[in-house]
Amino acid sequence: MMETFNDVISGEGLVLVDFFATWCGPCKAMHPILEALKERLGKQIRIIKIDIDRNGAVAEQYDIRAVPTLLLFRNGQQVWRQSGALPLNNLEAVIKQYLE
Repeated sequence: MMETFNDVISGEGLVLVDFFATWCGPCKAMHPILEALKERLGKQIRIIKIDIDRNGAVAEQYDIRAVPTLLLFRNGQQVWRQSGALPLNNLEAVIKQYLE
């Protein structure tokens, strides 16, 4: 059975959601940053990518107006949000504030 978006974000711990589009340059730039973040934080965080063109309903539900938009959830609650690409160190610093 496939996990739904709501299953994933209501799971335990931190979930970082990257709303992106395949045609978006800054989104492409975020990809290696997210990979590096996952390497640094390992099991402390789950990172999922949501293509807004394929998942319009989810993008609409979260009022995604620009890509990339990053949303951070902890135990189902949205705790942080930012639109636009972020350098790895800035993103890691934000995430670490929410690590329990």
